[in-house]
Amino acid sequence: MHLRIDDIGKAWGGHTVLDGVSFHAGEGDFVCLLGPSGCGKTTLLRIVAGLTTPDRGRVILDGRDITTLPARERRMGLVFQSYSLFPDMTVAANIGYPMRLRGESPAAIATHTGQWLERVGLGTLAARFPDQLSGGQQQRVALARALAANPSMLLLDEPLSALDPAIRAQLRGEIRALQRSLGIPTIMVTHDQDEALAMADTIVCMNQGRIEQIGTPRCLYERPKTRFVADFIGHANLLPTAFVRETLPAFLERRPPGPDATFDLCLRPEDLVVDADPRGEGVIEDITFLGNLARVNVAWRGRRILAELPGRSPLVRGEAVSIDAVRGAWVNT
Repeated sequence: MHLRIDDIGKAWGGHTVLDGVSFHAGEGDFVCLLGPSGCGKTTLLRIVAGLTTPDRGRVILDGRDITTLPARERRMGLVFQSYSLFPDMTVAANIGYPMRLRGESPAAIATHTGQWLERVGLGTLAARFPDQLSGGQQQRVALARALAANPSMLLLDEPLSALDPAIRAQLRGEIRALQRSLGIPTIMVTHDQDEALAMADTIVCMNQGRIEQIGTPRCLYERPKTRFVADFIGHANLLPTAFVRETLPAFLERRPPGPDATFDLCLRPEDLVVDADPRGEGVIEDITFLGNLARVNVAWRGRRILAELPGRSPLVRGEAVSIDAVRGAWVNT
């Protein structure tokens, strides 16, 4: 199964929501559409699902143009933030609903429903109703129902954003493991960078209706192409060329060519080396202890620099320090 999104454009009321968006998802891929609220990622997912028609561009599934194909004919499983379960149906009935629509026999529905209940860890809750379940359990039911329809692709719209952090982290792993075991291509919308980094094979980072960068989580984190990507994914210290020339000149050798282009050096907090140094030009302003690491804010040559050091670092507030970096990435401003 291969999906290709080709030059999609969409406007609402004269406002451009999507502008020239293109990407692809292959067999078994887990793709995250990542970006801030209002960047167009949910509209793009709805276009893939057939719930919204683009103004231009094409949606190609296995070589077939499905841009105008009705949603009911696309065989795509949808899971929403709001769960969208039937409140008057039991857990088992909710999961079995798509099989019932396909006309499967009661015996087959019961067998398959039981299998899906076990796969999502709800084997003992078949007779309960949605309002008797926790948020995490409801989302597992919604996921099982979407997959019980035997879809060609799974589409997830902010599926974890309504859950508390502990359940969210647990479900990340469960969804990813289930997706891998089934090999079903999946597209997930999220504004949460940690979710995207933890779950995706490929991240499509979006901003104001356009794609800023496409790549693996490691690629976008370690080699962001634009200031937006560097700042949106993880923490970043962004330093202009003139500042780098005075403080970290070794990095100038790796600066991209182009006299008319402007670049910033992106330094991730964990790539900084901060050492106590009575003659250093930096001063520690604040230290936040987080167990295995400490977040350290350093005043350095008129700038505030964020570093992440081992939690047992002996540095203290007010101490003079020197700063160096082991790696960095030049980003287009």
